[in-house]
Amino acid sequence: MGWGISRLILLKSLLHFMIFVLMKSNGFTILAIPFLYASLVFLLVSIASNPHINLPMLLGKNTDGSFPIWSIVMFGPFLFFVRLFSMVRRLLSHEEPFTEICEGVYVGGWPCSLDKFPPKNPAVIDCTCEFPRNSEFTRSGYLCIPTWDTRSPQPSEIESAVKWACRKRALGVPVFIHCAYGHGRSVAVMCALLVALGAVENWKDAEKMIQERRPYIRMNSLHRKALEEWAQHRLSPMKRKNETDVSSVIMSNSLGSK
Repeated sequence: MGWGISRLILLKSLLHFMIFVLMKSNGFTILAIPFLYASLVFLLVSIASNPHINLPMLLGKNTDGSFPIWSIVMFGPFLFFVRLFSMVRRLLSHEEPFTEICEGVYVGGWPCSLDKFPPKNPAVIDCTCEFPRNSEFTRSGYLCIPTWDTRSPQPSEIESAVKWACRKRALGVPVFIHCAYGHGRSVAVMCALLVALGAVENWKDAEKMIQERRPYIRMNSLHRKALEEWAQHRLSPMKRKNETDVSSVIMSNSLGSK
């Protein structure tokens, strides 16, 4: 995976800086200042979202999905841009806002309105760092694992989300996993959840299963790498336990024969 969001936001930064220079050179210095500020904000986000830095907590999103006042003021240009971009993109794409992958388990985009939210009031796993939680839609539970667009949750975060979702499903509560559009971040978590629920054997089969139901998903190499690491760390204790159980059975049989 390339720089993804980093390059896009860097271009935004350069564009705003060019507008600032143009306006300043034409004598509109005061009017140009907001463009300089926006340019600096976009530059900071571009650096923080670089895959080698990957600092989603920069935006200050709280565990309850809200943004503090300082974040709204400081990163307003970026937060406004991503929400406007999301609405325009949805209007043009005509994609389904969410998809039920198996019974009671949904994946999709940011639920900005009630018609973008699955039925039966599901518990929500929010994989975004740039969109706020709508408290009206999360009365059955909410978990935030803040992640930049085009990046992946860490394997440990995926495991935490999977355990949380499994507890909800054990109680009969539906689960909705979302990112911005239901293409990458949320799909990575959904792949792991399908494995944990026993719907598929491995995350690769889970990706195929999701692809059949939601054709426009686009996981990248970062998502797949995180899932591979998650699978290795999750399965290794099970393998060791199975090996121990087999050894115990063989030993008990040997003792019994004597």
